[in-house]
Amino acid sequence: MMKKLLILGGTAQQIKLVEAAKKMGVYTIVTDYLVDSPAKKVADEAWMLNIKDVDQIVERCKQEQVNGVICGYIDPCQRPYQQICDALDLPCYGTKDQFFYMTDKHAFKKMCMENGVDVIPEYTEEEALSGQAEFPLFVKPVDSRGSRGQSVCYTTEQLENAINFAKSESSNGDILIEKYMKGAHEFQVTYFFVDGEPYLIRTVDSYCGSEENHLEKVVACAVSPSRFTDEYLKTAHQNVVKMFKAMGYKNGPIFMQGFEDNGKFRFFDPGLRFPGVDYERVYTKEFGIDLMEAMVHYALEGNCGSVKPLEDGVNLNGKRAAVLFPTLKAGKVAKMQGFDRTDNCKVVSLIPRCEIGSEISWSYDVNQRMAEVDILCADTEDLKSEISKLQDSMLVFDELGNNMQYEKFSVDRIL
Repeated sequence: MMKKLLILGGTAQQIKLVEAAKKMGVYTIVTDYLVDSPAKKVADEAWMLNIKDVDQIVERCKQEQVNGVICGYIDPCQRPYQQICDALDLPCYGTKDQFFYMTDKHAFKKMCMENGVDVIPEYTEEEALSGQAEFPLFVKPVDSRGSRGQSVCYTTEQLENAINFAKSESSNGDILIEKYMKGAHEFQVTYFFVDGEPYLIRTVDSYCGSEENHLEKVVACAVSPSRFTDEYLKTAHQNVVKMFKAMGYKNGPIFMQGFEDNGKFRFFDPGLRFPGVDYERVYTKEFGIDLMEAMVHYALEGNCGSVKPLEDGVNLNGKRAAVLFPTLKAGKVAKMQGFDRTDNCKVVSLIPRCEIGSEISWSYDVNQRMAEVDILCADTEDLKSEISKLQDSMLVFDELGNNMQYEKFSVDRIL
């Protein structure tokens, strides 16, 4: 009989898992609480079970004789994924403790410091409110995602409001107050482990929007490989790998966001998953290696099969890639143009974040985004040219015919 795979969460990025499973002859099921999730539209079957409804999902899996469970991209799925696999005695690429350390920012920060991995200076609520911390400060929930509940503070009044806001967005009321790393360079790494061996598959320079337009917390463009890759490999990579190995991690994806700060790499946001973009399609296009096949194989067999990343794949054979996130003004979407890029070989993936009829509000977080566009180009100048063309041609208009494009990313920032 055909094996059955349950995929937790139906975002567009999860489509890669559905495609890989189908290619391997596996029956695919996607579950979440949304009727029209993108991955549900391409899966063999869809369930209307919230990813947090662990007991119901476990019972349904038993009834339907599901052979494996997986989730590679969605942050809220991480702990439920482990709990479901544990209850069903199915392969899971992380343990309960590993998912805890890579989802709880306090635990993650403590683990980093114990292993010589640099982090951002942190303050208690009491220290910050009593004037023992120097402004500006950055406040966020301990389990924040997608820039939700986050604030930059320059005054005590702003700090008090930010603390209340962050607590309201935290699952347990716990928050972090850190030095605001203004002037530092956003940096990200992704590893893929196979049988305990780490492969660095991606480094990223993340460029956020402007403070003037209140988009300083939202990444506008993420460029790979990072210009700091060699420096990272020389100064921080060894301790990071030591930390992951000490954690006992053996197979699967793991990523961290941070900053390059005058030669130090300070990390603040972890995940025992891939970042929520389509970069892995870029990796597959360049090297012919589909890491989604490894994920599916692990879910069903407890190992990654024959799939293994390249030792030096992080450098993309000298090419440059980017994930572009155009943004929108508030309004109701009435017309979209320039979203069909099937004739453009440089655009590897294009995922709209809105549709005709969408109501866009002023949230100043990831909900302000128009689309995600994954691009692979020959070099930096080619990448800059392609981004400029995309920003000029991808347009969204409201009911009055007004252009809803909010802030264009300046390609001159890419180094």
